[in-house]
Amino acid sequence: VEKPDIVINVVDASVLERNLFFTLQLMELETPMVIALNQMDIAAKKGIKIDCKKLEKLLGVPVVPTVAITGRGIYQLLEKAVEAAEKGGIKPLRIEYGEEVEERIRKLTDLIEKIEFKYPARWTAIKLLEGDREVEREIQKIKPEIVQTARRLSKEIEKIHGHPCSTVITSERYEVAGRIVREVQQIVTPIKPSLSERIHEITTHRVLGYLVMGLVLLAVFYSIFAFGDYASGILEDLLYGLEPPFKAIFGEGLLGDLLWGGVMEGLIAGITIVLPYIVPFYLILYMLEDSGYLSRIAFLTDSVMHKMGLHGKAFIPIMLAYGCNVPACLSCRIMETQRERLLAAFVVTLVPCAAVTVIVLGLVGRFIGVNWALTLYIVNIILVFVLGRFAFNILPGEPTALIMEMSDYRIPHLKTVLKQTWFRLEEYIKIAFPLIMVSSFLIKTIEVLGLLGVFQAVLSPVATVWLGLPREVGITLIFGILRKELMLVMLAAILGTTDFGKVLTPTQMIVFTIVAMLYIPCIATIAALAKEFGWRKALLITVFEVLFAITAGGIASRLLTLINPPY
Repeated sequence: VEKPDIVINVVDASVLERNLFFTLQLMELETPMVIALNQMDIAAKKGIKIDCKKLEKLLGVPVVPTVAITGRGIYQLLEKAVEAAEKGGIKPLRIEYGEEVEERIRKLTDLIEKIEFKYPARWTAIKLLEGDREVEREIQKIKPEIVQTARRLSKEIEKIHGHPCSTVITSERYEVAGRIVREVQQIVTPIKPSLSERIHEITTHRVLGYLVMGLVLLAVFYSIFAFGDYASGILEDLLYGLEPPFKAIFGEGLLGDLLWGGVMEGLIAGITIVLPYIVPFYLILYMLEDSGYLSRIAFLTDSVMHKMGLHGKAFIPIMLAYGCNVPACLSCRIMETQRERLLAAFVVTLVPCAAVTVIVLGLVGRFIGVNWALTLYIVNIILVFVLGRFAFNILPGEPTALIMEMSDYRIPHLKTVLKQTWFRLEEYIKIAFPLIMVSSFLIKTIEVLGLLGVFQAVLSPVATVWLGLPREVGITLIFGILRKELMLVMLAAILGTTDFGKVLTPTQMIVFTIVAMLYIPCIATIAALAKEFGWRKALLITVFEVLFAITAGGIASRLLTLINPPY
């Protein structure tokens, strides 16, 4: 059992009553803590004034007002935390519940104090009355009679109040929180609808909300494409201009060919194909997150998620998946049931991550047209819904209701957005670039040794016969398992150019992109799935998605060849 010296409990001052609910639970655990009363600036804008000294007295722990985004109060908070830890931790005061509940908590506490248990007796008693399965299981191993007594006492409370004991205790916690807030909080100015509240009403409206969401997502899509297309062209002209002086130094022979074609071209492809699209993607994603708009999208998509057997909370891992599927898979833990977690994980692996966005915009958007790229995204959304519904039918069950708190709108904090973006870019530079250069060098070496034809012959039935792609392209599917963006970078290395319009037909570009979008994201995602659900389920999802991607790609190739649309 972890026993921290001190816990810093961050509480939102603008919605104090709701946030104190968690604080009260920490107090029941007798956790030594310091409270960071954060977002004091937002509370002030709402006309809320909080008496911190009185709050300290009522809770029995230090309370420090802060505005984390500007750093206000952070130094004082750390000082208080260190000071409290050096004193051995300041334990909070005990919160008293109603007489009927308190009487039964005392009875259970007396029994629990007679045994050795790793958690505080009072907290354990409350958890047993609430019917916490994990605590029940642990106590059952030590003294089963206590669990039986707890169930009996819980039923007594239910009989008195007419509601389950867990509901009664939750209600009383909120009552305690409300009582504290009434004593420490004042509304010093009349409450008027703020700009944030007015925007909230529009963006969650049952008609206007969807219209705004559609416009925002379209604006995001076209902004990323416009920046990426422009930056990619400039970087290509700049970096490919290095070829003559590079070959003048290393010569036109085998060494020069290997170094330029194997290392430099991979590096240039990584810079010109990936970075121009991935940078604006993360910038815009984190701006939307920091502004508070993403939670509104989750609210709007709740009904759609229900049709897949999920709820709006699933939008959080799905939105994360547009950045990277690995944290998206791990964030599926927020779903309430194992079935919902597995279903959400399956859905997020079908969502095109930032690396796939690079392929969609860098290949289809740039060489065929942005409207075709947008069409592929729409097709992907439809397929995600259809396959999600299919998985829901295999894993039947009722989706749970969505309960979430939406923070106020605010202007995104530039420093925070840049930090989050750099965190993602740093990961890409440290992990993806070495992989790109090594993979590019490996392909060039295989080509120089004359072994490329062997791989092409093995993969030809899939790449050429079924998908209608050039023989050379098959090997890029293998590299795509390492990292998705490698598929496009290796395509440039194999074909010897980043001007894909000269070597691929529009149909081939679309088919290649469809396979990339539906193919299992990367080996890191497979590992994340295995960690969360075990290797069997991870491999089942992987095999299904690989087969589905190849099947969908082949069908698309035949349909596009038959229809022959004007590109």
